[in-house]
Amino acid sequence: MPRPRPAGPSPQHRTAAGSCDYAPDDVRQQDGVSDPGRRSNTQSFRAQRSGVAESIAGTGRRLVTVLSAAGLALTAGLGLAACGSQEDCSEADGGCGGRTAPTAGPTVVGLTFIPNIQFAPFYVAATDGLLPDGVELRHHGASEGLFTALAAGQEQFVVAGGDEILQARAQGVDVVAVAPYYQSYPARLIVPADSAIQTLADLKGHSVGLPGRYGENWFALVLALAQAGLTEQDVTIAEIGYTQLAALSTGKVDATIGFANGDAVNFAAAGFPVRAIDPEVPLVSICLATTSALAETEPELVRGVVTALGLAIASVVADRDHALQVAAQHIPDFDSPEAQTSASLVLEATVPLFVGRLGQSPGLDPAQWRTMAEAMAANGLLPGPVEASQAMSDQFTT
Repeated sequence: MPRPRPAGPSPQHRTAAGSCDYAPDDVRQQDGVSDPGRRSNTQSFRAQRSGVAESIAGTGRRLVTVLSAAGLALTAGLGLAACGSQEDCSEADGGCGGRTAPTAGPTVVGLTFIPNIQFAPFYVAATDGLLPDGVELRHHGASEGLFTALAAGQEQFVVAGGDEILQARAQGVDVVAVAPYYQSYPARLIVPADSAIQTLADLKGHSVGLPGRYGENWFALVLALAQAGLTEQDVTIAEIGYTQLAALSTGKVDATIGFANGDAVNFAAAGFPVRAIDPEVPLVSICLATTSALAETEPELVRGVVTALGLAIASVVADRDHALQVAAQHIPDFDSPEAQTSASLVLEATVPLFVGRLGQSPGLDPAQWRTMAEAMAANGLLPGPVEASQAMSDQFTT
């Protein structure tokens, strides 16, 4: 089953966790699963939250403590799952210059377009009472820019890729990452199981399909080619929209760029054997972001949301059934057997992205952000100069 895909070609239409998937309405399907017989464990988890929060405050290692308290080991991860768009900065988009001061009213976390199982930690945080008082979740409108509401002060947090955050800052948006959401980048080079393509260098002379020359599919391909010593002229790039399954299975392209917890799952569900090659590109995956203005004036609020997200991720990893039950309350069309199966498979493929690789710090790594900025700039993926250290803050996760 495909992931939920809004109709239309605009790269600003986005799905879960910052990823963007599109397809005609006749193939649009919400991922999800419902388990109405399961009893909620909200009270017990709130008790656990209380104890973990005290430990967090004393250790200064918030997310490490969160994961350890949930009995989690940092096991080998896969990759990430998000595709973004380069935002145009304009007056209509809320503007890109200056910083938006905190405003009175509810604190809003923007979750981009279409409710999806990949947002399960946010749904758990809201349903289980982990978020600070007054914090609300909001899914973006179909044609809404990723940072529009943040720039306008209508949202105080947003979920976005680290690469998208760098692009936005290069255009003057006040946005700063404060916590990781995915620990690993989900992009994969996907080839038929019997393909002669074994490494990135083997792409030379072959065709590669991807939705378009934008977003994280495109970022991953550009940097993967550079790492393999190839250029765009060494391959045939086919802009195939969100038809990776059809294009690869019919031989229209030799390879596609997709996501470990989306496209790879779809190929397996369709019974088409593939291999998913991790390009290991130097990009930062999905993050929780806010404005530097809010981070400076209300650090305890930011810390509270970051801590709640860490607790919720730990809960999802430790108790998938509860995560699926909670998600059913937030995602439409969640009751069909097909949706249940799809959601379960996607969640299983997403958990390694939450956890990351063995020994990896669960915080934000300034060196990784510098490396990303250098790689993106060197390959023409940034519209202007940007200081990586100003695009992220590790004070809330260390």
